[in-house]
Amino acid sequence: MKKNIVNILHGFCMALADSVPGISGGTVAFILGFYDEFINSVNSLISKGHNKKKAIKFLIKLGIGWAIGMSISSVILSSLFEKHIYSVSSLFIGFIVFAIPLIVRDEKDRLKGKFWYLFYTLIGILIVSIITYFNPVGGGSSIEIDNLNIGLVLYLFFAGIVAISAMVVPGISGSTILLIFGLYVPIITSINEFLHFNFKVLPILIIFGIGVITGILIIVKIIKKAFDKYRSQTIYLVFGLMIGSIYAIIMGPTSLEVAQEAMSFGTFNILFFIIGGIVVYGLEVLRKKLDN
Repeated sequence: MKKNIVNILHGFCMALADSVPGISGGTVAFILGFYDEFINSVNSLISKGHNKKKAIKFLIKLGIGWAIGMSISSVILSSLFEKHIYSVSSLFIGFIVFAIPLIVRDEKDRLKGKFWYLFYTLIGILIVSIITYFNPVGGGSSIEIDNLNIGLVLYLFFAGIVAISAMVVPGISGSTILLIFGLYVPIITSINEFLHFNFKVLPILIIFGIGVITGILIIVKIIKKAFDKYRSQTIYLVFGLMIGSIYAIIMGPTSLEVAQEAMSFGTFNILFFIIGGIVVYGLEVLRKKLDN
């Protein structure tokens, strides 16, 4: 029962991260220690010859939490993020800063004596920094998606592939990718409208959803192979993506629909930063108890 609640909570936390530019659900999954289980479960589901029953059970629980989190984010928390973006950003930075030592501890056997792989960390930092640099200020110019045509259908489909790939990979924000594509506000608005029983937006969400499913089928295989065959290099790369995402979070307020100043020492909220650390360590303690 406790394990079920934790899995639902994990999905909820992933959705909160996915809905906000600057951090990805994949980052949260990695921070909270269930990333391998998440990737392996998705891979088992889409691959032949695997025991799918366990994977389905895990993903359903995770999906329930994710759906709840995304629904709340779309209906309620979007305004909260706008009004309290610096507190939320401080919380996410706390997640990352306090989580990195835990990940180093868990992966120390694979990281020990391989400091030349720090090159991959630099690559990870560079990737997120470049994506953040091209992130539009003030939400960017939103694409009009009311009147669908073949070009817009293909654009939505491709954006779904890229966005979900970013959401699954630790350190890269899918919401940031949607901002760059000019689709962040339209997609969030469409989800909100659908939750209010406006089914006119359903074709938009279906096309985007097909792109998301296609992206998962592509990216999960790549990630699984990377962690299986090149785990040390991949972990170092993920560290870079996570460190780079701190910069993305700092710049996150500039990408809101009503742009605000980037986070500074004056707007940084130390209390929420510490709360982020407490949450990470609290979930770590809970995970250890469940594993015993």
